[in-house]
Amino acid sequence: MKRIALTLSVVLLAMVSAFAQPQRGAFDLKAWNIVGDANWTVMDDVVQADKGTGFLVTPMAYGDVQINAEVFATDDANSGVFIRCSDPKMITADNAYEINIYDKRPDPAYRTGAIVNVAKPLAMVNAGGKWNTIEITAKGPKMTVVFNGTTTVKEAEDTKHARGPVALQYGAGTVRFRNVRIRPL
Repeated sequence: MKRIALTLSVVLLAMVSAFAQPQRGAFDLKAWNIVGDANWTVMDDVVQADKGTGFLVTPMAYGDVQINAEVFATDDANSGVFIRCSDPKMITADNAYEINIYDKRPDPAYRTGAIVNVAKPLAMVNAGGKWNTIEITAKGPKMTVVFNGTTTVKEAEDTKHARGPVALQYGAGTVRFRNVRIRPL
């Protein structure tokens, strides 16, 4: 009986460990597909790009999902988190939902904190020159974005894209990501 209890304890511990995601740890580029020519480099728990353009794309597709990440962006950065990408080799705001990180966007309607072409930000937040937190929740057709504790999009509704990979974007400036956690809902 003790042996069965011990075995069960080990199995349960292994299951909990498999689903727990570390708060900090080395970013592994091998766990992502690289699209484009951005010069992604990894230093400890941070992935960075400052040249080229491109994406880090999950090999797995997600429908209902919650994404938490920390992102550093210089004042001139153009970046974002794309969800439900229908074409993971050619990612655009037309074939995915782009949660923007772009303080100086020429058309400020869909600047930092917005979902491009879907929801303008409810509050103006700036990402430039500091570490930021971003939380994205997509459940069915509803999406919410919280940027540095401020809700910038609340339950925006759109049905164009139901499922697809998640992508981290590099477009300009210097962009760093760390503590990226993706959880299916």
